[in-house]
Amino acid sequence: MANIFRAGLLEGKTALVTGGGTGICRGIALAFAEAGCDVAITSRTLDHLEPTQVEIAARGVRSLAVAGDVRDPAAVDEVIGQTVERLGKIDILVNGAAGNFVCLAENLSPNGFGTVVDIDLKGTFNVSRAAFPHLKASGSGVVLNISATLQLLGTMGQSHASAAKAGIDALTRGLAVEWGPSGIRVNGLAPGPVEGTEGVKRLTTEASRRMIQEQCPLGRMATIDEIAQVSLFLCSDASTFVTGVTLVVDGGLWLRSARALV
Repeated sequence: MANIFRAGLLEGKTALVTGGGTGICRGIALAFAEAGCDVAITSRTLDHLEPTQVEIAARGVRSLAVAGDVRDPAAVDEVIGQTVERLGKIDILVNGAAGNFVCLAENLSPNGFGTVVDIDLKGTFNVSRAAFPHLKASGSGVVLNISATLQLLGTMGQSHASAAKAGIDALTRGLAVEWGPSGIRVNGLAPGPVEGTEGVKRLTTEASRRMIQEQCPLGRMATIDEIAQVSLFLCSDASTFVTGVTLVVDGGLWLRSARALV
């Protein structure tokens, strides 16, 4: 998709994107780089990060890849520290690190439930909290939390992820209220199924993908580029008076009946 925003939209800004090596967050990181933003990406292993870092640098901006587990506050502090040391600041934080799998609640272990909550919800809090002083110092800091649509309806096999994402939505609203006086906007982005992502490959079947396309008012899944474009809007000066909102980007699919993944 061609970039519809002006060149240099995020020039002079620095972003940290968790989960930035793959999928939706890789698309967001590359879109930010195209818009002139310096970008740091983090994930649990460098294997997922290094190829994307090369792509970011090819856009002519500064880039950084730092391995770190968002569940570990000490590791998060290290990621934040290296980002500020190497790139100078953090103006934008995108919380996109996530884990998920299909499992009915009756078969879901406490550890399985807790792991998803730890990565998605607690990870979002850990990174946001650690980045807060730098976002405040920016004077116009932005946090974008990647949510989902699973929690908007009852989605079979996704009680763990739904609980985590609902928590993220609540955290988005709470942080928006608390951090607004510090000049920080906090919003969420809730994609539906996105074509070509690991989530769609792992969490859906051929039959459920066909059902999604049939039920979606726009007749298809989103693309990664479409999600990235919305992220640019929410993290740019085009939305300077938007905070505490979780924007659903799913072609209207959530307005239809709940989808079964199993």
